[in-house]
Amino acid sequence: MRIKVKEKGIVCGKDITEELQQLFQELKIIKEEKILEFEKGEYFISSDNAAKKKLYITNTIGDNEWENGEEPHLNTVAVLIEEIDNLIFEGNGCTFVLDGQMTNVSVIGCQNVTLKDFAIKTLNPDLHEFRVSDKKYNYIDFNIDAESRYVCIDGKYYFAGKDYCVPFNNKAASAFWIGHIGTDNPDKIRRVSHPLLGSYKIKELSSNLFRAYYLFPKNYKKGDRFYCFDVRRKYAGIFVDNCENVTLEGINQYFNYSLAVVCQNSKDISINKCRFAPQANSSKLMASVADFIQICMCRGVVNIKDNYFKGSGDDCLNVHGIHFPIVSHEGRNMTVKFAHLQSHGFNPLREGDTVKVVDPKTLTGRDRARIISSELIDEKTLRLELDSEITAPVGFVIEDIDACPGLNFENNTMSRIITRGVLVTTSGKVRISNNKFINTSMHSILISDDAKSWYESGNVQDVVIENNYFGECPMYNVFVKPENAFHRGYVHKNITIKNNTFDSGEKGGLYFKSTDNIVISDNVFKGAKRIKSKNSDIVKLQ
Repeated sequence: MRIKVKEKGIVCGKDITEELQQLFQELKIIKEEKILEFEKGEYFISSDNAAKKKLYITNTIGDNEWENGEEPHLNTVAVLIEEIDNLIFEGNGCTFVLDGQMTNVSVIGCQNVTLKDFAIKTLNPDLHEFRVSDKKYNYIDFNIDAESRYVCIDGKYYFAGKDYCVPFNNKAASAFWIGHIGTDNPDKIRRVSHPLLGSYKIKELSSNLFRAYYLFPKNYKKGDRFYCFDVRRKYAGIFVDNCENVTLEGINQYFNYSLAVVCQNSKDISINKCRFAPQANSSKLMASVADFIQICMCRGVVNIKDNYFKGSGDDCLNVHGIHFPIVSHEGRNMTVKFAHLQSHGFNPLREGDTVKVVDPKTLTGRDRARIISSELIDEKTLRLELDSEITAPVGFVIEDIDACPGLNFENNTMSRIITRGVLVTTSGKVRISNNKFINTSMHSILISDDAKSWYESGNVQDVVIENNYFGECPMYNVFVKPENAFHRGYVHKNITIKNNTFDSGEKGGLYFKSTDNIVISDNVFKGAKRIKSKNSDIVKLQ
C-alpha cells in the first residue's frame, strides 16, 4: 500500500504537526506493508502541538538533573511512530524543520520499520558558539554565531529560543563539558571550561559581537571556538525502543539535544548511509550534544555501515548491556535494580533469557539461570523468577547474556569527536573494519566492562579490528581496560587487530588488561609502536 502524505493534508511549506500525528494513528490499524511517501521540500513541526509522551531513554537525563517545573521523562516528540509494523517511511530527500525543543523521532513497539532519505533540522537550537575575534590583556572579544538569538534583560544577556532562555554565562562556574575547537585544527574538539569563566563584565559592541572583561588574561587564540549547551540530555535524536528489524538509511541529522540515535531493548538494527554532522551552510561545527549512537540491551545484529559522523559532544558509538546489582534473593526469586541515574524505567530482561552472576570486583562470571518471569515493579526495580536457585551475595550483579548483540561497524568516517570513537562491551560477534578514526580526543576504540560506575556490561568474546585508519589520536587507538579491581581471571578474550594503519605519531597505540588470546598482526605504525599489557596474553605479535 502506497500512501502519499499530500493526500492526507501533509504538504510542503506548512506546519504538519497535528496532521502527522493523526496519520500515524490511522496507520496503526493497517497491518500489511505500507510505504509512506513524502515529497521533496520542507515540512515544519512545532513543539507547541507535538505529541507528549513519557520516555525512559537510557543514558540521557539523570534523576538528579530535572529542574523545578519539569515533569520527569515527559518528552515532546516531533515524529512519534508507535505500535506500527511493516512501514517504509520514504522521505524522498525532504527536510523536517523542528521549531522548539523535542526528541526528533521515536519508534516504539514496532516491527519491520525503515526510515529513509530525509533530513532533520532544528531552528535556533540551544547550542551557541563563542568565537574569539580579538584579545587583549584584560578582555576578549567574541562573535556569537549568526544562528543564535539573544536578548538583554536587566542588563544581562540571554540566549533565547523556542522553549529556552539561558544566560550567556549559564553554569560557567561548574561547566567542564564545553566544546573547544582551536584555530589550529578545526577537526579536533575537546572539553574545556566555560569561556566566560572569570569574566566580571560583558558588553555588546555591535550585533553578535561582545566584549568580556577578565581580571586575569586568558590564553585563548584568535579564531578559537567555544560551544555552550545544556548538557543534561533531556531529549534525544532518534529513539528506538522495544522494536525489531528497524533500519535508518540516508538520514541527515544536523542537531539533536543529546544522543543522535538511541536503540534500547530492541533486535536487529541497521544504520546505513546516514550523516550526523552540521548542515553544510551552518557556521557551527557541532551536531550532537552527546553521543552519536548508543545501543543498550539489544539483541540480534547491529549493522552500522557507510555513515559519516562529525562534531559530537561525547562518543561516536557505544554498544553495551547493563549490570543489575542484586538487591535480594530467596530460593528461585530474585530482586535486582538499575544502578545508574541515567538508565531505568524499562524492562529488557525477558522470559527465557539466561542471566549470569558477575563479581563486580573481578568481573568474572559464576552461576547461571534462565528467567521464568520478569516484572518491572517500579522505575528502578525488577523482580525475577528463575529456573534454578542462585547462590550469590547481595551486591553482586547479573547480566542478561541474551541481550548482547553482534556488531558490524564498517566503512564509517568519524572526526571531531570530543571523547572516544567506539565503545564496545558486548559478547556478540564484533567486526570493526574499513573505518576512519580521525581526531578522537580520547581512545579511538574502548573495550571496557564495569559494575561500579556506569554499570555497562559485558565481556567481549570475538572481536576483529581490521583495515581501519587511525589518525590524530592523543590516547590509545585500542584500549582494552575492564574496570576490575582484582585480576582473578581473564575478563575479555579473542581480540584480533590486523591490517590497520596507526598514524598518531608518538601517541596512539594499543593497551590490554585482563585479556586472553590477543592477536596483533600486519599493522602499519607510522611513528611509535606503543603496545602495553597487564595480566593479558598476546599470543601473536607481528
